[in-house]
Amino acid sequence: MRAWVNGSLLDDPGAPAIAVSDHGLTVGDGVFEAVKVVDDQPFALTLHLERLARSAQGLGLPELDEPDVRKGVEAVLNGAGLALGRLRITYTGGPAPLGSGRGDEPPTLIVVAAPMDPAAGSATVATMPWPRNERGAIAGLKTTSYAENVVALAEARRRGATEAVFANLAGHLCEGTGTNVFYVVDGELRTPTLASGCLAGVTRGLVLEWYGGREVDEPIEALAGATEIFLASTTRDVQGVSRWDDRDLTAPGPVTRDALETWRHREHELMGI
Repeated sequence: MRAWVNGSLLDDPGAPAIAVSDHGLTVGDGVFEAVKVVDDQPFALTLHLERLARSAQGLGLPELDEPDVRKGVEAVLNGAGLALGRLRITYTGGPAPLGSGRGDEPPTLIVVAAPMDPAAGSATVATMPWPRNERGAIAGLKTTSYAENVVALAEARRRGATEAVFANLAGHLCEGTGTNVFYVVDGELRTPTLASGCLAGVTRGLVLEWYGGREVDEPIEALAGATEIFLASTTRDVQGVSRWDDRDLTAPGPVTRDALETWRHREHELMGI
């Protein structure tokens, strides 16, 4: 692992590097991005930085200094030797009083790079009883307030699944803990709209752009009639779902396989692989 914090590459990534009063640590006042790295190259970095800036703006953090972020990215990836890795960019409210109110200190910017294992060939999903709040103040923002996802993923694993999926307050399909959901009904590929409260996933957007699909909000029960389901995320790309709760599915099905082939072709084309 290599880490860069507030302008400096750390000699020891495991050493203390941020204040114990950092607002991202004490109350989860921060935003982040996870970026796939292939042969030391970050994939779709500009799209991720655009979303990071939107998340920071939505949380009311100071305007993100993109050139500074790119310096951090270059510092941790230069000579890292990552055949496959994950880049994590975290931007927080910085040191602050021990409460919800922010202080006057500058924000904290952290960039970390580490190896990543390839995603499994398929996923199993458990539906959670707790809804996403599509009307909440941080709906659609990629914040560091991930405790809800931690609880849900632990419950999914207790039930023998590898991902947890939420409906929203309206009862419509929303998203997973770190994934967007695509599904096939009557031969049509569908995924929830951003109004559902789901994250505007970079992989989600590229799948829609490169392969197609219809954005629609419908009850999560509609997936009982889906012939295929797949998850999309930075760390999974396009990953077929082999079981949804107690229902077995073919993974990958024909649509999922086509979407994955399209994804790989376009990704390799863009990265010059």
